[in-house]
Amino acid sequence: MSKPVLQIQNLTKTYMLGKRPVQALTNLNLQVNQGEFIAIMGPSGSGKTTLLNMIGCIDKPTSGQIRLDGLDVDKMSEKELYKVRRDKMGFVFQTFNLLPRYSALENVMLPLVYAGVPKQERITRAKAALESVGLADRMTHKPNELSGGQRQRVSVARALMNNPAIILADEPTGNLDSKTSIDIMDLFHDIHVKGNTIILVTHEETIARHAHRIIRLLDGHIESDLLNATE
Repeated sequence: MSKPVLQIQNLTKTYMLGKRPVQALTNLNLQVNQGEFIAIMGPSGSGKTTLLNMIGCIDKPTSGQIRLDGLDVDKMSEKELYKVRRDKMGFVFQTFNLLPRYSALENVMLPLVYAGVPKQERITRAKAALESVGLADRMTHKPNELSGGQRQRVSVARALMNNPAIILADEPTGNLDSKTSIDIMDLFHDIHVKGNTIILVTHEETIARHAHRIIRLLDGHIESDLLNATE
């Protein structure tokens, strides 16, 4: 049986909108096991992005517990959370977040630069990652020389560089056409088959169907958490 890679208990997040408190998440409980592929859905304001930011150690909860790959991240300092993001998380964004002056290879190497990995090892591993996402012939190209789908593949390769405990994908097909979106989701499927844990936020039902478990949020609560019967 797969071990839990993420355990969330009674997670609450309250923001202040002026002097008025706004409850983004309320006593939310969630467990994700190693190797799962999960889609998180819900209308605008349901708490999807807030939950993703909590899991990714980008924001801290108001109360509750988050245990990530054996670490109690809700109790950590900012310096400790930076190390968790660097070593445990892989991020894929809707807007790709690539550095425009860097080549595909240089963008993919960045997590290893921050981790202090020697240069030759960085190059070797980044080349292998780009080959694995079908970009062996685009390594020296800069982002503006790549299509949207190719840029997202670079982003996925970069997310894989630190062998993350979880890959977090925030609307990864939001800026892509339907055909390219299918190609990117096929790539996520291949990554999942290799044993990676993926949590993906999307508002598109067709994208969510690629996951094997779909969680729907509403007003900061989990409305439903079901295995995907169509997968």
